[in-house]
Amino acid sequence: MNLFQLRAFDAVAREGSFTKAAARLFISQPAVTGHVKALEDHYQITLLRRTARRVELTKEGTKLAAITRAMFGMAEEAQALLEANRQLLTGRLEVAADGPHMVMPMLARLRAKFPGITVNLRLGNAQDTLAALVSEHADVAVLTEVESRKGMYLQSLAQSRICALLPARHEWAGEHEIALASLHQQIMVLREPTSTTRRTFDEACVLASIQPRVLLELDSREAVTEAVAADLGVGIVSSVEVSHDPRIVAVPLAGEGLLNQHFIGCLERRRDLRLIKAFFELAVM
Repeated sequence: MNLFQLRAFDAVAREGSFTKAAARLFISQPAVTGHVKALEDHYQITLLRRTARRVELTKEGTKLAAITRAMFGMAEEAQALLEANRQLLTGRLEVAADGPHMVMPMLARLRAKFPGITVNLRLGNAQDTLAALVSEHADVAVLTEVESRKGMYLQSLAQSRICALLPARHEWAGEHEIALASLHQQIMVLREPTSTTRRTFDEACVLASIQPRVLLELDSREAVTEAVAADLGVGIVSSVEVSHDPRIVAVPLAGEGLLNQHFIGCLERRRDLRLIKAFFELAVM
């Protein structure tokens, strides 16, 4: 079995692109293509489908990718262990986060201390972020309201509060806080129900017997901001995600169950790897 061919396949499977795989391995794109083709030809198997937009795994490719991800992940851990006493001058860190606001200052501190480290940041919802960490597509993840599970190490980062997002000229814009009860039958524009912030808000409303009138459900914070700025309704936002936009104002909500806990996490067996450990140390500064 040719490990160069497997390494090339693993890189393509992870990146979803021959070009990105080549950059990951520091070799040419034709070399990556050649290695994967030789692997498929030797074993008479189709591992990848080439589409106009990206590369997709076949059923057999998905099974092999799970093996190579674990295999080369172990190799990377072995290399990290052997190089534990070396200064962090180079390296690559895969980071996943369920929002940009908390992770960006961490990356700025990492860059300031270790300018040679390359970071690949994946932004997604809470489910996508957790899945990236569990599947080892991410080395570390910044998560909200995640439950502890076997094999995962979590470290508390901060606590946030749910806020009402209002047009700057709204009658409540000057308040220090707004009672959750004030939102009963209020027209609102909210994130999708799977959003962590939305889920916390919905649970608090049920607890307080509050029934807002949801006019729009939107799939991004940016879309909610634009809808509120257009005076389509009141939105909600986490206190750590408030944008500096003169068109809108965020006012904390008062009531039970309106707090969220944020964590940084990694797989337990990888928490002592030098680069991951360094990121954890910088995250809580």
